[in-house]
Amino acid sequence: MMLKLFKENIRIALGSIRTQLLRTILTVLIIAIGITALVCILTVVAALENTLSTDFASMGSNTFNINQYAFETRNRGGDEREIINPIISYPEAVAFKQKYNFPLTHTSLSFTAVSNAEVKFENKKTDPEITVMGVDDYFLINSGLETTLGRNFTGFDISNNTYSCIVGSDFQKDLLKDVNPIDKVISIRGAKFKVIGVLKEKGSTFGNSQDLRVLIPIQVARSLFSEPNINYTISVMIDKKELLDQAVDNANITMRRVRKLTPIKDDNFGISRSDDLINKILSITQYLGMSAWVIGIITIFGSSIALMNIMLVSVTERTREIGVRKALGAKRSTIATQFFIETLVIGQMGGVFGIILGISAGYGIASLLTFDFVTPWAAIVSAFVTTFIVAIVSGSYPALKASKLDPIEALRYE
Repeated sequence: MMLKLFKENIRIALGSIRTQLLRTILTVLIIAIGITALVCILTVVAALENTLSTDFASMGSNTFNINQYAFETRNRGGDEREIINPIISYPEAVAFKQKYNFPLTHTSLSFTAVSNAEVKFENKKTDPEITVMGVDDYFLINSGLETTLGRNFTGFDISNNTYSCIVGSDFQKDLLKDVNPIDKVISIRGAKFKVIGVLKEKGSTFGNSQDLRVLIPIQVARSLFSEPNINYTISVMIDKKELLDQAVDNANITMRRVRKLTPIKDDNFGISRSDDLINKILSITQYLGMSAWVIGIITIFGSSIALMNIMLVSVTERTREIGVRKALGAKRSTIATQFFIETLVIGQMGGVFGIILGISAGYGIASLLTFDFVTPWAAIVSAFVTTFIVAIVSGSYPALKASKLDPIEALRYE
């Protein structure tokens, strides 16, 4: 019986919508615009979070780096003078690796030798946009990188300064296209390097390709690219994640010893954990999500007013119809339910339309920004819940007003 009554109310609601088609379309569009803004921003935020998580999760949650600075800019006391940390020099990086003996850890030293190198193979050459890095045998493991072809550097390669290299995946698509890149010889600044491995594709992050790079042994890189003030990165991976906090504390003490810092002096280097970096960046995306809700709520507030207005007008226009229904025995709850369901139908139509537009717009923006798109289930659920609340708030008063109409007065209404 209840199901039959519900179906009847849906039928009446759709019939009423058809008789006020233009007004209904405009109301649906107003609701849809608010939902589109909400879903679009939440979709882009979800894609951004997915991209960042994918990019940084490869580093592993049991890795930390020692750099010139930590993630945030540090100021001294109340004044605004930024603390200038010295670069991490090669002797310091080597001294740290020698002195740091925490169990179950692997330490890697690396540096960016040049970011605009030209690489040649036979009669072909790349645009001068290749990044060359000097690395050791633990760099790939600590960075979460893999080779799809060939192998990683061995201790022999690093200690004997072999002229070997590992190239990014873009080389296989361009410079070394249609050939097996392994054991081929490429030229960097006149030096010949034998390709021993090809990295797994990483894609682009914020428009910067992660696959246009060449890794060479660190001492070879130091001899070829003898720039002044080269800043080295120390990366440490620990096999057991539960020992990470102790490993970081021990690394801090070791680096302070290397730099001969007295107990009263602050650290003049930064230690950044991979899981901290992910959490810091994802916390920023929360503000974007909050912005989406603010924009959505402002627009949806206007939608609620528009929806309430159309329903109040509908009650006024259908006063005689309500009087006839009441005269035939319709209860107050039946009349209220009828108008309430009509409001819900209009609200959900706007919600569905807004979700489709929002996801489409979000997908387009995510594609332009090269983010990894994911289906924004949270945004979809949020949109449905929001439109349901809008319908309840907007439909309650008109439904109550319709149910309280006096049948005799309503029948006399023209």
